[in-house]
Amino acid sequence: MGVPPSVAVIGAGAAGLAAVKALRDVGRSTVCFEATDQVGGLWVYGAPDSPAYRTLHLNTSRGRTEFADHPMPADWPDYPDHRRVAGYLADYADRFGLRDSIRLRHTVERVTRDPAGGWTVRASGPDGPVEVTVEAVVVANGHNRVPRLPEPPYAGTCTAEQLHSHDYRGPEQLAGKRVLVVGGGNSAMDIAVDASYTAERTLLSLRRGVWVVPKYLLGRPSDTLNGALARRLPWRLRQRISQTMLTATVGSPTRYGLPAPTHGFLQDHPTLSDGLLSRLTHGDVEARPGVAALHGDRVEFTDGRVDTVDLIVWCTGYRVEIPFLDPELLGGGADTLALYRHVFHPDAPGLTFVGLMQSTGSAFPLVEAQAKLIAAQLAGRYTLPEPDRQRAACRAELRAATARWGQRRPAMRVDFDAYLAELTRDLTSGARRAMPARAQR
Repeated sequence: MGVPPSVAVIGAGAAGLAAVKALRDVGRSTVCFEATDQVGGLWVYGAPDSPAYRTLHLNTSRGRTEFADHPMPADWPDYPDHRRVAGYLADYADRFGLRDSIRLRHTVERVTRDPAGGWTVRASGPDGPVEVTVEAVVVANGHNRVPRLPEPPYAGTCTAEQLHSHDYRGPEQLAGKRVLVVGGGNSAMDIAVDASYTAERTLLSLRRGVWVVPKYLLGRPSDTLNGALARRLPWRLRQRISQTMLTATVGSPTRYGLPAPTHGFLQDHPTLSDGLLSRLTHGDVEARPGVAALHGDRVEFTDGRVDTVDLIVWCTGYRVEIPFLDPELLGGGADTLALYRHVFHPDAPGLTFVGLMQSTGSAFPLVEAQAKLIAAQLAGRYTLPEPDRQRAACRAELRAATARWGQRRPAMRVDFDAYLAELTRDLTSGARRAMPARAQR
């Protein structure tokens, strides 16, 4: 790298790669630090800190997942597996010549504000410590790396084997065992289905109800139907239509022995599974309510039932941690951080984030748009509001998010279609402001 970098990107998963590309597109010299030995982030099966398992597939359809700048091959299945997705991200890095900006096996230890302006990034690499001072930092380190177990812990003691989904790699870990899967997200459904084919017995415990969506509705990938509605209707109306369609086609979750959702459809991250409902109806997966207590190798549930298990798989999510930033910059925590457009830190100019969100759809198009917005701002093509207006916008958005999603990380929640449209408007209006008046006419 002959030119000193003006921007540092932390992480070379989908978010970091999109950031490097967007910055290079506007002529910004960039250095990207990646802790592992290859690009692709969580999609690289077997990489350190990757939660990928052998049966992992996209839970959003190919057309709603691909980058606008790099479409997925048209002959791919609608829901590609992790190998294809990891290869797709590697091809993205190669196609746009991103690798010469990426320093593999470099772990960022500390990011601090530089007294003279800008930011100092300190990292450790195979050849020793590295330090760069840059105008801006893009945090794209992901938030599916640090497993979260139930808090507070359940009463009693457990002598059964325990495993977090982060450490699950394939069905052979479940073979011949009495398995309890705890959780209602996509990983929980995948692992319960895997267990139903190899385990002696499979139980699925859900503390609260979720809407389980098949990957196809009316012969089309299910997320494309909601996407078509999103271009025309507000989310409340979309919710009624989608929930009615889902109930008419697959029935209520209670029909399968699952708890009834207390929230409406589109008020949480969707749980997609083609296999789970079928395995429930065949008795190969048995539904249970929340865990009440642990008694050695027996698990007591909130309805009073007690089952003996050999293995508990905790599919209980992840902590959002950004250990290299000063805690004062994170306020109450990374998952409550108020960011303008979920990207810009109102109180720390030059500190930006890509991918620190939870979407109702795919992340790839959103991180691509976030990265382009950062690049436009650094290139002078997009102007941020004054900090007070940024903070006011953050407060208003948090109120709306809390009304929709409750206390389940509202600061991170985004509606895929509405948020993508918002970022697109910002990019368009910023470009229009930067054009000469004659060109605008």
